[in-house]
Amino acid sequence: MVKLSVIVPFYNVQTYAPDTLRSLRANAREDFEFILVDDCATDGTPEILERAERDLPGAVYVRHEKNGGLATARNTGLDKSTGEYITFLDGDDWLAPGYYEQMLAAMEDLGCDFVRTDHVQCTARARSITRVPQGRRNVVMNPRDAILPADRSTSVDYPYAWAGMYHRRLADEGLLHFTHGLRTAEDRPWIWRLHREARSFAVLGVHGVFYRRGVSSSLTQIGDVRQLDFIRAFDQVIEETARDRDADALLPKAVRTYCAIISHHLGNIERFEPQVARKLRSMSAAAMKRMPQDVLKDALDSMDYERAARLRRVKRRPAGAEVAA
Repeated sequence: MVKLSVIVPFYNVQTYAPDTLRSLRANAREDFEFILVDDCATDGTPEILERAERDLPGAVYVRHEKNGGLATARNTGLDKSTGEYITFLDGDDWLAPGYYEQMLAAMEDLGCDFVRTDHVQCTARARSITRVPQGRRNVVMNPRDAILPADRSTSVDYPYAWAGMYHRRLADEGLLHFTHGLRTAEDRPWIWRLHREARSFAVLGVHGVFYRRGVSSSLTQIGDVRQLDFIRAFDQVIEETARDRDADALLPKAVRTYCAIISHHLGNIERFEPQVARKLRSMSAAAMKRMPQDVLKDALDSMDYERAARLRRVKRRPAGAEVAA
């Protein structure tokens, strides 16, 4: 029986894929499988993955005939997975040797639905630890309790799917799949659903996943229309949270986070292509008009003057200015 399935999407990362695959080999075990999803890469990535299928113990190679984006590639991996536990890695990141074995042992000892871990952020030669915004370590907790407070960074603001491990029962309950076709912010509805609907989780004091920042092919570095999928992602967060039994308590957090992300993108609008910048303004205005207006007012009143003023200016735009991405 497969103990752990590791789902790794790849797209045009021929420069980094060899490091990723070497780190997987340093984490291999006879009961681990590595599902390598080629999201229709157009560089040398497919050849690298074909070799890995032969050379990496437990490798399962899957190729998309059409590029679907990270969310769709992860879903493909989930559908192929057979392990009792599941985790993710991106095709340009890497792991410390023995990291998965250490995390798996801790998770089995705790017996919870999922665990989250800190990670090492790597920008060129610089290294820094980014911590899960939850102070308690190695203690089983209720995930719903980690969503609030609204005015502080919490576990739902740390959405990285690869910074954790998940029991198969969550996939069986429909909690691990991503919204098909989301090209950015795909992990935001995912992390909110996980915290609302799973029963138990813990944060581990384990450092072993290395997140590569500043990769030129990453969507965080690209100012095209795909970036605007964050609006569809957060619309989903608001819609699903509004149906929750604790909607009155949770919506202020969801709305405030949505506003903060909109403000962040508006504050960096010069990196977008001009047509995309216009869409960003108009779609942001329409998004704020869709939010619960009383909750939105409270959220804006609680933010600093610069961010709140930026959002209020955009909110005054005519609704007819919206253009679908």
